[in-house]
Amino acid sequence: MNIRIFKIFVTIMIFFPVLSNSQVDRQRVGNTDIYNQQGGFYNFGDKDKVNIDVNVWGFVKYPGKYLIPKGSTLQDLISYSGGPTIESKLEEIILYSPRNDSANINSDRILKINYDDLFWQENAVSKNRNNPLLSPGDILILKGEPRYFARDNISFILSISSVLISLGILVVSAISINK
Repeated sequence: MNIRIFKIFVTIMIFFPVLSNSQVDRQRVGNTDIYNQQGGFYNFGDKDKVNIDVNVWGFVKYPGKYLIPKGSTLQDLISYSGGPTIESKLEEIILYSPRNDSANINSDRILKINYDDLFWQENAVSKNRNNPLLSPGDILILKGEPRYFARDNISFILSISSVLISLGILVVSAISINK
């Protein structure tokens, strides 16, 4: 009975990943050699639309290169990248658009955007919303710096405390035995 269950388990483990990977491969858009790298490339492209490559750098959940549909906005790209991390400085998001003759960008552009203007203030619902369309080759940069939280060190402090308490109990026990 156990051997039969083991054979079924092994069969499922062998064939399930093969079936799921073949399903995903049929949906991919663009050059398939890039997908074999598995590091920092995310495909949100639509096989029925024109797609563009953009980059996301800095303090987002998933930085890297993105294949996205043409007509995507800055908000879309922030959503694709998993959103900003807790360490990001949201007052100065930078969208760098390098010179691109095919997209009619004659010189490099640097656009500084405040996250609050995109999502939380009245500007988010006005006609003058600062949510630009992305062009091929755009680079989104979210600056930031690591923040210190006391909770990050609690396990270290607790382990040191427990060692000191144990040593104290050992010393007290040794002194009381010797008397």
